[in-house]
Amino acid sequence: MADSPLLSRQGPSRSTWLRARKARPQLILSRRPRRRLGALRWCGRRRLRRRLLQTQAAGADWREGGCLASRAAAARRPKTAAPSPASSPTPSPAPAADPVSNYLATLPIPPVRPAGPGRALVLLPLEQGFTFSGICRVTCLYGQVQVFGFTISQGQPAQDVFSTYTHTRLAITAVHYSVSEKNKKEMKREARTLLKPHLNKDDRCWLMKNFSPLCSIVMLEHLKTSTVNFIISHPGLSYVFVQESPTFQINSEYFALRSVGIKREKKKNGLRLTESALSAMEELVSVSCEEVDGCPIILVCGAQDVGKSTFNRSLINQLLNSISCVDYLECDLGQTEFTPPGCISLLNITEPVLGPPFTHQRTPQKMVYYGKISCKNNCENYIEMVKYVFSSYKRESPLIINTMGWVSDNGLLLLIDLIRLLSPSHVVQFSSGRSKYMPNLTPDYVDDMDGLYTKSKSKIRNRGFHLPEFTENLDFVDEEKESPVVFTGHKLMCVQSDFTFRKTPRNRDSHNKVLRDLAVLGYLGQLQPPVPKPLSPLHSLTPYQVPFNAVALRIIHADVAPTHILYAVNASWVGLCKILDDVRGYANGPILLAQTPICDCLGFGICRGIDMEKRLYHILTPVPPEELRNVNCLLVGAVSVPQCVFKSQRGLEGTIPYITTDYNFKLPGASEKIGARETEKADEEKLPPRPRRCRKTN
Repeated sequence: MADSPLLSRQGPSRSTWLRARKARPQLILSRRPRRRLGALRWCGRRRLRRRLLQTQAAGADWREGGCLASRAAAARRPKTAAPSPASSPTPSPAPAADPVSNYLATLPIPPVRPAGPGRALVLLPLEQGFTFSGICRVTCLYGQVQVFGFTISQGQPAQDVFSTYTHTRLAITAVHYSVSEKNKKEMKREARTLLKPHLNKDDRCWLMKNFSPLCSIVMLEHLKTSTVNFIISHPGLSYVFVQESPTFQINSEYFALRSVGIKREKKKNGLRLTESALSAMEELVSVSCEEVDGCPIILVCGAQDVGKSTFNRSLINQLLNSISCVDYLECDLGQTEFTPPGCISLLNITEPVLGPPFTHQRTPQKMVYYGKISCKNNCENYIEMVKYVFSSYKRESPLIINTMGWVSDNGLLLLIDLIRLLSPSHVVQFSSGRSKYMPNLTPDYVDDMDGLYTKSKSKIRNRGFHLPEFTENLDFVDEEKESPVVFTGHKLMCVQSDFTFRKTPRNRDSHNKVLRDLAVLGYLGQLQPPVPKPLSPLHSLTPYQVPFNAVALRIIHADVAPTHILYAVNASWVGLCKILDDVRGYANGPILLAQTPICDCLGFGICRGIDMEKRLYHILTPVPPEELRNVNCLLVGAVSVPQCVFKSQRGLEGTIPYITTDYNFKLPGASEKIGARETEKADEEKLPPRPRRCRKTN
């Protein structure tokens, strides 16, 4: 009886631990079992090693030292008994080889297979997705897949997909497609016929071995564009597309995806839209495909970082599945979608949007350069520019309107003015638990509230009356008269956003500035020759020579003395615009404008230098020469050239032009306190040159 307390302390503890260990479906070693691992007898270690192998086959992660402990145990005893059929459904490994290697050999074939240099095959069962980061060219060889809402079917052209680290990761998802009444054998024969022109025999056999009905076969190819090459040529920007991180699964799938230029990501990092967003998108697509009531005008609004831009891209892609084109009105100055920042533009979109803004810079139908990333100081001019651009909308296709994230105080009143001005048929209002409170913009609320420049319409009873010429007759609030415009009602669609992001009020400004710089670099990437030609540094490209008396000048963001105009223009980001006034006839120049004109912007460029002897501007721009003939005005705003363009160009020798530690902040427009020019530290600013010929560099 003296030994009974000892037995109660030793026996039950070990048996209880073993029973709990066998009951767990996935084994993750805690600290206590790792300490007791060395105290186990040989039979206990064998059972534990068997459980580790079963856990790996089930896909469980080996945390911290658990993986090392199991591998060490397997190395010490290479010969193990085969797992019992009741505990593992997979066949037993050969006893003469390493148990881990043999057990891995019996696992199911991964869904990714290399198909030559820079190519990989992905076999996707129905409703399953492949989330990734990086850039690649996607071709659907068999079946039908969906990327960011856009459907890619077999036989359609390949699509370039950009899944960057600055935005939510994209996924390739197999979707249901219609098939005729065929059995599995006939479907495999049809798939083999479609795959024969693209793949060799081994790849086709691998696909047919793992083929299942309603699956989709996708080929991923290595992709490089001149814009991407130009962006990643600057130090620190290659992480935008590819980030190297340690991985513990070095297998054929890893090397296949690496040769393509992508990396598999966890599903939780991919795009996830809420039920309310999906429901709103489905209704908008259904309404846009109907031609009974004409083309809908969809205005998307909400606070910052609630997923408005992501919703717009997905909506555009889903609309393009059914219709040929979609119109897009950009009213967000800070985070533009298809142009450099500071623009209000109208575009006709005919190609899917499968990446962030800096990967799809496009030429708008009509564009105005506002010159700032915010309109808080001059909302009246902003409204006039929106009216000017919106007047070009022909109502031949659905229109999506993107608005700013400024929805508090005067920003909310300005949004009410936009709703009255643009008269949308649908208003999609985003809200989130992390965003500030915003009242529901119902038709009654919009009618009863005074806007920033328009009065309330609550006194007008006939809301069904439509005024087609309202874009020309909209009057601002006047003390002596009422606004005569009557607006139709709209349908409000509230979307609750669960959009995950890492931005906080502290780092939001710096993050948004990085995105604006990437948009400018994406635009400048159009200057590069097409792949596979090598990159050309900007200082090696030949600029256009523009006489002083051929164009007028205007500084938008600050009041600059006429004697300092050339200081502000040199080495600046300039809008190439067309005004109605004739600037010819002046003998010398420069020609200065007293007010900022509302005019068409044809593109952008960099004033690389100023030749004071010949009185010429040297402009570097991707705008074609036939369009440049119409340019007669240069507008300089608060949008600056990214600092990496000045500091990180290849091939420069000696002192870098425009970089100095002796910067004169007393010049008008040189300080952040005067105007809104985006600047960094003083030692990283550009040096305004003296009014003489600019120094040339090799």
